[in-house]
Amino acid sequence: MTMKKKLSLWMLLLAVVMVFSACSGKGGSGSSPSASSQAPSASSGSSSSPSASPAAKPVEVTLAGWGASPEEQELLQQVLDEFQAKNPDVKVKYEVIADRYMDVIKTRLIGGEAPDVFYLDAFEAPALIAENVLEPLDGYVTPDFDLGDFEEPMLNAFKGTDGKMYGFPKDYSTLALFYNKKLFAEAGIDNPPATWEELLEISKKLTKRSGNQVEVYGLGQAPELARQMFMIQAYGGRVVDEEGYAAFATPEAEKGLALVVDQHLVDKTAGQPSDVGSGWGGEMFGQQKAAMVIEGNWAIPFLQNTFKDLDFATAEVPTVNGKKGTMAFTVAYVMNKASKNKEAAWKLLSYLTGKEGMKTWTSKGFALPTRKSVAAELGFDKDPLRGALVAGAPYATPWQAGPTLPIVMNNFNNLFVSAYMGDMPLSEALKQAQETANKEIRNAR
Repeated sequence: MTMKKKLSLWMLLLAVVMVFSACSGKGGSGSSPSASSQAPSASSGSSSSPSASPAAKPVEVTLAGWGASPEEQELLQQVLDEFQAKNPDVKVKYEVIADRYMDVIKTRLIGGEAPDVFYLDAFEAPALIAENVLEPLDGYVTPDFDLGDFEEPMLNAFKGTDGKMYGFPKDYSTLALFYNKKLFAEAGIDNPPATWEELLEISKKLTKRSGNQVEVYGLGQAPELARQMFMIQAYGGRVVDEEGYAAFATPEAEKGLALVVDQHLVDKTAGQPSDVGSGWGGEMFGQQKAAMVIEGNWAIPFLQNTFKDLDFATAEVPTVNGKKGTMAFTVAYVMNKASKNKEAAWKLLSYLTGKEGMKTWTSKGFALPTRKSVAAELGFDKDPLRGALVAGAPYATPWQAGPTLPIVMNNFNNLFVSAYMGDMPLSEALKQAQETANKEIRNAR
């Protein structure tokens, strides 16, 4: 049975279960948020024209996304209000799906109740594109939409194997090196490392010990595939092959990953957040238990709000094997192929990802604009903290590797952390993870 057939059968069964559950117990605890639990419509508070005739009734377009901070929700509402002021013929019905976002979206796609336009993470995009449930957008694009203005890696993350565009990225973040200026000064370090060799040497100077106990690590690490994919690629390795099978158990991939593991086990100048009782890299850095971390744009407002006295700066991720590299995490707006209001849906989607809408959405810096012109207009390309993140966009590796990535990721993460903790050799961990992942992929097909 092919993966597609198996997935379709699973979806059919899921749909039956959902219908049965709905009939047997409406409003039961633990159920997914229904369409009635929505954020205010973009048109709320506005009155329709008293002279409007039935023929002039606005076309309703449904939009769905996941939850965000109150500040981000206010920004999105502002964008939607601006859109409706310019497009009174379109009424936007906006819904926040707070829990199990992709499960809800997939279930609604099966049942023919999916929104016209919705968020899609690059990680999930290949599998949904392969299911043929998204509308190709190439035919809607006009020259004034200016495709060349998008950062290319973010744009390509939503391109299908058929070469068609299935979404346009609304924002992104790369990873950059965050460093503690006070700790750098105390160690007599004037500049952040530009190469990985420099990072290793600087980490030794920054690491502080009390006996055998490390109090401050030179570098905080995240031993997971989402953060280490670019390290696999640095020496020519890859995560999956052309057929979607795991392919990271190679000398090339191991060489890049060994830099991460050896700094933790051999140099003992790097550690993960749990080593010092922190929850994630940003917290580890804010608590000054790591002098450097490699984090994304999301860490900036967190650090500024939570650790107000922290004096920090950012730089591009140091080169590995003479090559620039970083990760990119991006989300697109996509259109439901079964939408009954595609022209109106495109009006909304193109405004949200156009220059005007994107400028409002990213104006506060919570997310970075995927359009180069907007980043320049808002000054993010020259911003003291965000400039390094923007600089990494053209060469970033999107967090994406085909429909089998969830299987590959789970198996990689389970065993890579064993190598990171010294419980097994790195080569053996990679070999076992690859074999298990590929067995699961073959079974799924």
